[in-house]
Amino acid sequence: MRDHAQSTRLRRSTAATALLACAALLAGCTSDSGEAGAKSARSGANRPAAKPTPTWDPRPSSIASVGDSISRGFDACSVLSDCPEASWSTGMDVDSLARQLLPNPQRRTWNYAKTGAVMADLPAQVSAATAKRPELVTVLIGANDACQDTVAQMTPVADFRADFAASLGALRRALPKTQVYVASVPDLKRLWSEGRKDAVRRQVWKLGICPSMLRDAQSTHERANDRREQVHQRVRDYNQVLREECAKVVLCRYDKAVHDYRFTSDELSKWDWFHPSKEGQQKLATLAYTEITRRDGGA
Repeated sequence: MRDHAQSTRLRRSTAATALLACAALLAGCTSDSGEAGAKSARSGANRPAAKPTPTWDPRPSSIASVGDSISRGFDACSVLSDCPEASWSTGMDVDSLARQLLPNPQRRTWNYAKTGAVMADLPAQVSAATAKRPELVTVLIGANDACQDTVAQMTPVADFRADFAASLGALRRALPKTQVYVASVPDLKRLWSEGRKDAVRRQVWKLGICPSMLRDAQSTHERANDRREQVHQRVRDYNQVLREECAKVVLCRYDKAVHDYRFTSDELSKWDWFHPSKEGQQKLATLAYTEITRRDGGA
């Protein structure tokens, strides 16, 4: 009987020891989990909050313009001359974007556009503009890349993209909060289609204005039609690049309205029937103002 009792006590003791070991193990697991949870909570508390996405400001306080002859107001005031005071972006002689948006436009505008500029010239213009730290940069460039002597001389789309992307990247690195308005390249084929009906325009265009599109304006030969279609397609390709690259950058708006707009005779220079007149510059300003002040994020 003693042996049986001792055996029973031994089994109970062993069971009790096992229970105590399990209890200790469970307590340890619970404690570790609690500490891990606390550490996780503390880690989350120390993690910096995500930065809010910057929002578009429809009322910037300063504007810098980059681009080509259109933004310089070429042939808007006198023959074969720049007229930046008539520029749709920064001019003071028209109801420009700057005059519509800025409380003190004369002191807070800079025009770095250059007549004859192609996309390869844009990085240098952007570099100059960033030094002024503008709140808005307007971009209108690309027509000269298509308006070459021959189709073969047009800027390749890949090069056009590389220079535009580099310009946007440099601007964003230098001025993370600066807004960018990118106008589409005008429809050169529509300009030809309307202007070819006028004898005066045809004569003026023979002086060498956008020869890839406007040369032999009356010709309906297959080669002439094919040449014009290639230029037209290249402009569409350029606009696709502008839209895609702008979409990759915060605070950038691409405006297809410039390409879609049908310029009237009064809105074209009477000296070359190609560049916008003062009336045309005013229309560009209106299109830009509509897009820049759009509060739903634009098209």
